[in-house]
Amino acid sequence: MAFVGKVFKAFKRTRETISDAFDSVRKQKISIESLDELEESLILADIGLGTVEKVVDVIKKSKQDNFILEVENFLISILPENQNDKSYFSKPMVILMVGVNGTGKTTSCAKLAKYYKSQGKKVLMIAADTYRAAAVDQLKVWSNRLDVELIYNVSSNQPSAVLFDGLTAAKSQDSDIIIVDTAGRLHTSKNLMSELEKMYRLAKKNFSSFNINSLITLDASLGQNSLIQAKDFARIVQLDGAILTKMDGTAKGGIVFPLYNESNISVKFIGAGEDLDDLFRFNRNEYVQSILGTNDIS
Repeated sequence: MAFVGKVFKAFKRTRETISDAFDSVRKQKISIESLDELEESLILADIGLGTVEKVVDVIKKSKQDNFILEVENFLISILPENQNDKSYFSKPMVILMVGVNGTGKTTSCAKLAKYYKSQGKKVLMIAADTYRAAAVDQLKVWSNRLDVELIYNVSSNQPSAVLFDGLTAAKSQDSDIIIVDTAGRLHTSKNLMSELEKMYRLAKKNFSSFNINSLITLDASLGQNSLIQAKDFARIVQLDGAILTKMDGTAKGGIVFPLYNESNISVKFIGAGEDLDDLFRFNRNEYVQSILGTNDIS
């Protein structure tokens, strides 16, 4: 199902919060009271205080009753343009998947493998989470289902060694996309974060023929806590983007804005369900229209 269908539905709770707030302003007319109510609703949706204040300014300056279109244009303008896949794949790409426990990181690895394989890419996965046997078992099941090779070593407790072996195999096999599942770790754990930094340096130093990327999985329902996680991980490795997971169960879908405006981390994918097909490339136009309800397809 296309982004505008499945993700539109996934943003139902966020959209209800935001669109109801704008409807209230329209019905009450623009006033101090109605704008205060709007601010509160937008903050609850985790759009971020700075963005909320600018939205209110857009409404105040609007000369049209239908100010929602001006708000839509503004919100689209402050998000990064959708990425050009051709430049993104200038050479084989390694995706280090990072994040805290419980954000859907391992599941997102499998979803990414499905996404890129469906585009005709030769995909290889590396199970570099040497702490959680269940993660390797999960990836074994999914790699078999997807017919994607998985590199792992259940006898090793050295994730960097598993990563090195996996990238060596990927290079010899001319893989296009290499997806690396790293151990879920609390951003406050110095030892585990140092280990992640070591893995990132190893890949950068020894495999220059690959485009090394790091994506962080963030639980959208955590709102501002996800923003804190992203900032802490960004101090250890260069984050090239985020995957927002569990978007279908939250009213805090506005976190996309502070994530980019405060941390310069752009959302690359939206996770909106448990199936392997429930991963969608982020599109700023369709995202903004989905949370505002201006592309109502119901």
